[in-house]
Amino acid sequence: MNITLIAAAGLAAVLLLAIWVVPVTGYNTQERYTPPQPVPFSHQHHVSGLGLDCRYCHTAVEVSANAGMPPTETCMTCHSQLWTHAGLLAPVRQSLAEDKSLRWTRVYTLPDYVYFDHSIHIAKGVGCTECHGPIGDMPLTWKASSLQMRWCLSCHRDPAPYLRPKGQVFNPHWHRTADTPSEQQLMADYHIRTQGLTDCGVCHR
Repeated sequence: MNITLIAAAGLAAVLLLAIWVVPVTGYNTQERYTPPQPVPFSHQHHVSGLGLDCRYCHTAVEVSANAGMPPTETCMTCHSQLWTHAGLLAPVRQSLAEDKSLRWTRVYTLPDYVYFDHSIHIAKGVGCTECHGPIGDMPLTWKASSLQMRWCLSCHRDPAPYLRPKGQVFNPHWHRTADTPSEQQLMADYHIRTQGLTDCGVCHR
């Protein structure tokens, strides 16, 4: 009888712990998950190796909610001359020949009730790596952040540590130095006030 009660209590404790822990594990949030893509694109090679600016491919990131994905013609600007016949790039050549966009698999997804605008974050000095992690060093793109509400709120409650000078927003290897303007100065430069940043309507519209 006592053993049965102890076992039942233990099972209940394990279930309660699972209910609390599982939703925030990387398995559930898909952090570190690398989805398969039609072409194994390497940011490490193109960004850190060749020095391509994020905006070369993600042309809408400064003016739109969506960063945008490059059309095949952008890829072929270089690959019509380099690695032209590489088997790895066969889907790119087929996409161009058939005039059909490559179907990239999204790495980051948000629920329909969540609104996120890339352009305002870029305009306010939030660098790409704050959300996308060490993207410039990823041979394959993996999900670096949970995008859970509490993760977003941690920045909205105290954005200063996540800001960088305007000219460094797209630098994947930027680090704060002694010459970097103070957090308070960056807050003033970008005219950021924390009041209202955590209102529900900022992200849920």
